[in-house]
Amino acid sequence: RGQLKIAVAAMAAPCRPNARFHHVHGANVCLDASRTRATRVESFANGLCFSQEPLAPGQIFLVEIEEKEVGWCGHLRVGLTAHDPQSLEVVPEYSLPDLVNMGDTWVFAITRSHNRVTADGEEAPARVRGPPWEPFLLIGRVRIPRDTLVGRSRPGRYSHILDDLYKMNVLPATARRSRIGVLYAPQPDGTADMHIVINGEDMGPSARRLPTARPLYAVVDVFASTKSVRVIPVEYGFPSLQTLCRLVIQKHIVHRLAIDGLDLPLPLKSFCQHE
Repeated sequence: RGQLKIAVAAMAAPCRPNARFHHVHGANVCLDASRTRATRVESFANGLCFSQEPLAPGQIFLVEIEEKEVGWCGHLRVGLTAHDPQSLEVVPEYSLPDLVNMGDTWVFAITRSHNRVTADGEEAPARVRGPPWEPFLLIGRVRIPRDTLVGRSRPGRYSHILDDLYKMNVLPATARRSRIGVLYAPQPDGTADMHIVINGEDMGPSARRLPTARPLYAVVDVFASTKSVRVIPVEYGFPSLQTLCRLVIQKHIVHRLAIDGLDLPLPLKSFCQHE
């Protein structure tokens, strides 16, 4: 109990995730107070969202599918754009084809399979999944902690991250709780390749020769059967104090739902309830 009090005190400052959605978004999108959860409140379109800041080279923008909506065909769409969301007079209704047709935008629909883009004259290489025990995903010189990237079902009531079943039960790409990210990897010729990562697996270059002279924002289109997504912060180095405190809080509760009863700000409760 003493450790729990210390952890709560250390996290008393407002929760400020290092990744969130831009305040400019599609007409049917509603963001929560922390701008880390985007929900399409009606129809199947006008669900376009952007990252708050341009991505740094190798920085992944990762989201988890939180809610699905039956009755629509199609799934989440992700990618990159060189258009500053603030400069858009009107947010396009669709990422495909509307935003892509504006130029300097690369967006792909997420399906259960994903095709790689090859250089001229190359054959598409077979996709190789690394052993599940490898702690990091390597994309060029970028090394990302794999465990954060993998979406898994949650057996029982908010089972803890150390559950063996939880760790093994990896989800399909378009399922609820699936985690999907996008990043760009600089190349020797000064351009970049866009990579889409689905549940810890690199799908390979989805687009090549992206210009890096302009800032690149992540694009997340909450489209059709995908109703709500949540941004997942990714820490590349040592865990932050906020993350370490969250682990202490999770260790001293019966299950994650008990966090609702703690005297904490709502954004902080949301941060503590997720891995």
